[in-house]
Amino acid sequence: MDISNARTGTETATMQAAVVTGAGQMRVERVPQPLPGRGEIRIRLEGCGVCASNLTPWAGPDWMEFPTEPGGLGHEGWGVIDALGEGVTDLAVGDRVAALSYHAYATHDVASADAAVKLPAALAGKPFPAEPLGCAMNIFRRSDISEGQTVAIIGIGFLGALLTQLAKNAGARVIAISRRRFSLDLAQKMGADAVIEMRDHWEIIEEVRRLTDGVFCDRVIEAVGKQWPLDLAGELTRERGRLIIAGYHQDGPRQVNMQQWNWRGLDVINAHERDPKIYLKGMREAVAAVAEGRLDPSPLYTHNYPLEGLGEALNATRDRPDGFLKALVTYP
Repeated sequence: MDISNARTGTETATMQAAVVTGAGQMRVERVPQPLPGRGEIRIRLEGCGVCASNLTPWAGPDWMEFPTEPGGLGHEGWGVIDALGEGVTDLAVGDRVAALSYHAYATHDVASADAAVKLPAALAGKPFPAEPLGCAMNIFRRSDISEGQTVAIIGIGFLGALLTQLAKNAGARVIAISRRRFSLDLAQKMGADAVIEMRDHWEIIEEVRRLTDGVFCDRVIEAVGKQWPLDLAGELTRERGRLIIAGYHQDGPRQVNMQQWNWRGLDVINAHERDPKIYLKGMREAVAAVAEGRLDPSPLYTHNYPLEGLGEALNATRDRPDGFLKALVTYP
């Protein structure tokens, strides 16, 4: 087993890792570096994206156990392989990769070699939180968007902005709907044909009715994760259109207007994937799309924090100050 850089003399090498110690509290600890097992790699991480799914644990629900494992909650990491476990032949020490790993709020993490995607030279020096980029590619594929369609995207955060780019590149007409002026301006830069402030339910419906001559939208992507946007999505989808649920609905039950969905004959797609193979498929597609210039996430990384600033990054992800879209935590 190649465990280069794993040990120095007789002392176990250490790393820095963030530990969440309670609701809204964290610290950085120095802990032993993990050793890769058979079929695994260890990555010297350059950074990790901050995911909104972290916000529920950060709030300290009753079921949450503190402290978290070192690096826990982080799952959008990228960096350079610095050690290989037995049986790894397709990757090498020194390869720059993004990976599905689960303790990436740390300077090192271990992942299955099968869960890593090589980053080509075209992406050298660029941050690459592949997991959310892969999610966008998978959602886009499930949306079945094609040239000439009218697509409404409800919620222009990081995911919505990526989907705006992808839909425009496919030749669709895009209507972006969001509550923040900053997000709407960004959507226009990403190519949106029309933008609507997410303020009044019926005003939005009437504006989309006007923009589509009363037909409404072939595809509607709900990318907020709240009840109201889900309600709105059904209203904006044309008969026999497709409603795509991309928002993070993990806070309890939702109600849907089944009479409306049934009457209009909607195809309703839950675009969240759980199969790691599908995650990896999306990540590989994202690598190719960014490397080839078909997708540009760089303007969407609006806030950058050191590992010690993870708490600030999580708070910004929760509070979404003006100009915020996506936070990265990066390590020197």
